[in-house]
Amino acid sequence: MILASLIGTTIEFYDFYVYATAAVLVFPVLFFPTGNDTTALIASFATFGAAMLARPVGAVFFGHLGDRLGRKTTLVASLLTMGIATFLIGLLPTHENIGVWAAVLLLVLRLAQGFAIGGEWSGAALVATENAPQGKRAWYGTFPQLGAPLGFIIANMLFFVINNALADPEHPGVASEAFLDWGWRVPFLFSALMVIVGLWVRLKLVESSAFESVKQSGKVTRMPLAEAFKHHWRGLILGTFAMLATYVLFYLMTSYTLTFGTRPGLEAAQRAAEAAGASFDASAYVPGLGYSYNQFILMLVFGVVFFGIFTLVSGPLADRFGRRRTLISVTAAIALFGFTFVPLLGGGTAAVMFFLALGFTLMGLTFGPMGAFLPEMFPTNVRYTGSAVAYNVSSILGAALAPIIAVWLWGLAEGSPVFVGFYLTGAAVLTLVSLILTPETKDVDMEA
Repeated sequence: MILASLIGTTIEFYDFYVYATAAVLVFPVLFFPTGNDTTALIASFATFGAAMLARPVGAVFFGHLGDRLGRKTTLVASLLTMGIATFLIGLLPTHENIGVWAAVLLLVLRLAQGFAIGGEWSGAALVATENAPQGKRAWYGTFPQLGAPLGFIIANMLFFVINNALADPEHPGVASEAFLDWGWRVPFLFSALMVIVGLWVRLKLVESSAFESVKQSGKVTRMPLAEAFKHHWRGLILGTFAMLATYVLFYLMTSYTLTFGTRPGLEAAQRAAEAAGASFDASAYVPGLGYSYNQFILMLVFGVVFFGIFTLVSGPLADRFGRRRTLISVTAAIALFGFTFVPLLGGGTAAVMFFLALGFTLMGLTFGPMGAFLPEMFPTNVRYTGSAVAYNVSSILGAALAPIIAVWLWGLAEGSPVFVGFYLTGAAVLTLVSLILTPETKDVDMEA
């Protein structure tokens, strides 16, 4: 059970993060050539965020299937949907080939990715937690969560290897013609092999004992969504805001920092414009840290290792001290972390590395317990739907908007990340309020 949930979520998150990396690295050039770097980046992030809008739709659809037909069938369907969409992105013609239709098709396939992952997480979490031994539910629930850092590392290291192999030695740090032509497609096409492995594992799954118990007792709900909104609306609202800080933190630590870290500084951008014989408006330029993509992606992967380690550490902590107490403590730390953006991101390589390690440590500690916490907020007959809706509606408030708001705030502060840090602190405060209002779920009966 643990292996099936881990492999499946790793593949699903790999597919999702391949797009996130490409949204920073190549999509602004290939699909949104607006003539303005910042505008193209925001357009690229808008399609990235569009998937979050599709996630609640997927949560409702797959949640309905999961609560009526079972976890196993639904998990196979969500994985297959994600795999097909990701593979097709790797085959898309670009703006140069078909104009604006390239962006339209990219958006459609991104929506399909969001639709698929909307049903993936909750099913994987339920398979793990509904079959967990007494007192170890949070520990078992961390394994599907571990798919997020593993998927991120695999996706970004594959991009790193390909980009490095195809790099132009005369223009280091700039995507080569070969990479922009076909190299970026390889990680998307590689998804097909991973999905085949995932399907083989998931087809061997045994249905969760909690769902079988509900099925045998005749308590399967005909309309899980209506039941969840009618009788468990409080859990939907509190669960949504409980995830908010987690989403904002993750997408600031990945998409935003990758953009900020690889954006040339003001002087470097000015020199590049002069060398190309182009005009340069310093007042309109938003500077970054000036690392090459290859440099910063290795720094990010270093940070994500802490994400994976502390995701696993969080399970035993949540089993011992309770989900609510653990998450309140970590969320308070995230609120304080928002004040470190300026001193750490502006303090040199060692400070940036410490920033990434600290941020991803907090990410693991807040993300890990969610694998048990959200499912425990709902009874078995609406658990798939309830936890999936809460998890994925939060993605609109957090993940969909975070990269776009961060880029806007970054420009507003003329290249300083100060407002971006305050944005994270504000999200953490909202999550703290939600957690304070939420009862402890450690000892709930998952068979109910």
